[in-house]
Amino acid sequence: MTKAALITGVTGQDGSYLAKYLIKKNYKVIGTTKNLSKVDVWRLKRLKIDKKIILDELNLNSKNSIDKIFKKYKFSEFYNLAGHSIVTTSFKNKLKTANTTAMGVLKILEAIKKNNRNIKFYQATTSEIFGDSNTKFQNENSNYRPKNPYAISKLFAHLITKNVREYDKLFAVSGILFNHESPLRGEEFITRKIIKGLINILNNKQKCIEVGNIDSKRDWGFAGDYVKVMWKMLQQKVPEDYVISTGKAHSVKYFIDLALKNLKIKGSWIGKKNNRMFVTDNNKIIIKISKKFIRKKEYKLLVGNSSKAKKNLNWTPKTSLNNLVKFMIKEEKRFINN
Repeated sequence: MTKAALITGVTGQDGSYLAKYLIKKNYKVIGTTKNLSKVDVWRLKRLKIDKKIILDELNLNSKNSIDKIFKKYKFSEFYNLAGHSIVTTSFKNKLKTANTTAMGVLKILEAIKKNNRNIKFYQATTSEIFGDSNTKFQNENSNYRPKNPYAISKLFAHLITKNVREYDKLFAVSGILFNHESPLRGEEFITRKIIKGLINILNNKQKCIEVGNIDSKRDWGFAGDYVKVMWKMLQQKVPEDYVISTGKAHSVKYFIDLALKNLKIKGSWIGKKNNRMFVTDNNKIIIKISKKFIRKKEYKLLVGNSSKAKKNLNWTPKTSLNNLVKFMIKEEKRFINN
């Protein structure tokens, strides 16, 4: 019998990769989006799966919309990947962020209790819940110290998922994912901005890339690796939460340098601190720091400890940062040519 899974946020980076992974495992995939008339399926098209999933509308702010989906489709796994993932915009849209990212999860869990308690539920949690952490590495037992509306909403979703697991005995788990990138990242994210910008510069379509604090560090992994562990978590006998990360931190400058090296762009950094810029060997400034991209308060470095996932799920990240950069370059060139 063919298994079926529902993925909210299917048109996003993680949703698209997860859908592709489940299709390979012969799942029937139902993907949802907030508004079918405005949906952009470019990621699904690039993975060549836009015709292989059922795409339907789901508004996580509406109990009726959620109940309708549960009545319309039969599925054994529910992956909740929907929500606003840009930290800065959550300050401007606190209510919208809370309604979708926090209360939407509670509505889903209530629908599972009401309609089919056997459905296994995965909640996409973020490392942002650790916020201003007081530990070098963060694991499943680290203190929560969220510092923005997005992280606070995600923490509510994380804790309510744990609550229904413990008290209502639902199979409900959270994956606490650290930063994960791919060619399917939105252009507003620094990794894709750098890759696309440098290729545009080589093609004479752009003169310069403006960036913020290039000394800022992140624990960066590959989204394609991370969605596999989402599925693994729902195949376990005992539902548990897991931190998913590489356990290594790299600066934005290091990421830029990898991209420059792989694109064979030669030159050097000049200037100090926030006045630095990258100048090519033929004396062109192609990267410079701009004050408008420097955050008033830089977030504390978060680096994950995924030893629990390694032990219980036999999972380790397969893609190095250099290979991720190579893949992003290769795919960006392919997208541009097509």
